[in-house]
Amino acid sequence: MAVLCRRATQEDVEALYLLIQKYAEKGIMLPRSRETLLAIIDTFVIAEADGKLIGCGSLSRLGKDLVEIRSLGITEGFKGQGIGSQLVDRLLEEARQMGVPTVMALTYEVKFFERNGFEVVPKEIFPEKVWKDCIHCKKQHCCDEIAVQKRL
Repeated sequence: MAVLCRRATQEDVEALYLLIQKYAEKGIMLPRSRETLLAIIDTFVIAEADGKLIGCGSLSRLGKDLVEIRSLGITEGFKGQGIGSQLVDRLLEEARQMGVPTVMALTYEVKFFERNGFEVVPKEIFPEKVWKDCIHCKKQHCCDEIAVQKRL
């Protein structure tokens, strides 16, 4: 099976929404409305096979020297095939092209990120994340996600 990683387009919004919604229903990804996805579509990279969206991820700029990998997910049945790593590689390349030296993520999948060269760090070192997103999260005071980072 050939997997293509490419920039998302407006035509991908519905498939992105449905994939992210499945993760959000499990409480492991923040939900995104179709309108929000449309507004930030240029931050997304998708993986597709046979013309079907099977994975996604995005970069969110948190500051001059920091971006976050967000909304990283793979469709059931396609996990464990290296697609997530392909998406991360593409997002890291985009961060390099932006000249951003540090990439972070909040995750429940620590081992996946460690296999991709990230290290666990205290989330408190990312006040940019806290003030941009965490203050709006229902888990703000009981966050169980783990912070990881990679220096480029």
